[in-house]
Amino acid sequence: MASTVDALTFDCADQRRVAGFWAAVLGYRLVDIDEEGAEIADPAGRGWPILFLVVPEGKAVKNRLHLDLRPPASMAEEVERVSALGATVFRYVEEDGSFWTVMLDPEGNEFCVLRGPEDGWTPDE
Repeated sequence: MASTVDALTFDCADQRRVAGFWAAVLGYRLVDIDEEGAEIADPAGRGWPILFLVVPEGKAVKNRLHLDLRPPASMAEEVERVSALGATVFRYVEEDGSFWTVMLDPEGNEFCVLRGPEDGWTPDE
């Protein structure tokens, strides 16, 4: 029998800030927070819970794992929305006819905003 994913976990310095950012980005709710970390979850119970654990060391290198966000409308609108929540644009990528935006959350963790339906993306791609 195979294992299942129980949660996604981010190391962080400021669990309130990072959990608040990701809750706003994903439409999740804050489930728990204390001095050791925080947990957010999809209120509909569809996605994995995300944990933010406080660690003493800061982020030093590129993430080995990151989230790809598929926006409900356009990539440009989503980049603007998450930027207003505290993200920053790291770079724009165009490769083999596809394009996306690499962004950084408030603690420098990379994530990507992909093309949305208004950019020509369809679910059968």
